[in-house]
Amino acid sequence: MTQGGAARRTVLGAAVLAAGGGITGLAAGPASATSGGHGDGGHRDLPHPTVIGHRGASGYRPEHTLGSYQLALDLGADVVEQDLVPTKDGHLVCRHENEIGGTTDVADHPAFAARRTTKSVDGVSVTGWFTEDFTLAELKTLRAKERIPAVRQRNTLYDGQWAVPTFEEVLRWADREGKRRGKRVWLHVETKHPSYFRGLGLGLEEPLARLLRRYGRDGRGAALFLQSFEPSSIQRLSRLVSAPRVVLLSAAHTRPWDFEQAEDPRTVADLVKPEGLKWIAGFAQGIGPTMDLILPRTADGRLGAPTTLVKDAHARGLVLHPYTARNENSFLPAEYRKGTDPAAYGEALAAFRTYFEQGIDGIFTDNPDTGLLAAEAFRLGRRPVND
Repeated sequence: MTQGGAARRTVLGAAVLAAGGGITGLAAGPASATSGGHGDGGHRDLPHPTVIGHRGASGYRPEHTLGSYQLALDLGADVVEQDLVPTKDGHLVCRHENEIGGTTDVADHPAFAARRTTKSVDGVSVTGWFTEDFTLAELKTLRAKERIPAVRQRNTLYDGQWAVPTFEEVLRWADREGKRRGKRVWLHVETKHPSYFRGLGLGLEEPLARLLRRYGRDGRGAALFLQSFEPSSIQRLSRLVSAPRVVLLSAAHTRPWDFEQAEDPRTVADLVKPEGLKWIAGFAQGIGPTMDLILPRTADGRLGAPTTLVKDAHARGLVLHPYTARNENSFLPAEYRKGTDPAAYGEALAAFRTYFEQGIDGIFTDNPDTGLLAAEAFRLGRRPVND
């Protein structure tokens, strides 16, 4: 660990007070299950459990802004996440979705009113404004805003403070911060809707790989994870770069969109079985499952008995970075909620402790300071119960 535990706890305390078969046409790349094994790649040197700032510090600042990323780093996050979508002219920008009506002030720009439209994105009808309909220059005239103001009203204070960042701007920021701090700044980078964008002639993987090579983040020891809900995107990236790769996994009954398009009958429930994990380990070093795949919730919203996913994934040499831990009642399991206000904070530290006890390697969180306080306490000697 780069920073001492006691020093980090002091900083964090102050911060809390202040704040089966492959997809058709895409064979697995040169990586193998052994390439994800312990001792390979710098990601094994990260603190355990690793705390990943989800879209930055999105519990405190509008998500996917340089302000959110900076705060996550300042709070001590081990890794900071970006989601990537393209502009009309092929630039990669950081937004959780290509629809930007909820995360920018685009609706306040009369010049763009006619661009409001309805599209089918991964089989879902979505109405709004889309990054692929804007050049980067046009997108840069917009300002970011809080996505869920009803839950995070305080975050609206920062509406309009930041533009939509390009991924290249984030890479430059990370390099500057790394030099200033004397240590590498880790990133966790997701390709969003890759099949959808490839169908528009805006493939994500190739321009992403070019940027990673330009900034020296393409190797096996790069301070960066690549992630996607579409395994074929990770397969494609495995043929372009050697940086650590993670397959994201949604609810058990769902199918990745690239599986839908390829008529691959497997669901996420199949991918979390030993044979599915073995397949993933052929081209990736980790999985990012929804926490429900590790600790399913009961009908009343409480946590049920743990599954064997942690043990099974580790048996294949895969790290686990589940998502997403948050402080607010509306996101917590029922037993950790306090009061009836969905926007109020619940017993988040206790929830984190339960998550860490499952033996996970890291976690995505909107509240990096909370996650780090819980992780530091856990690192003092508690042992996982599900490993």
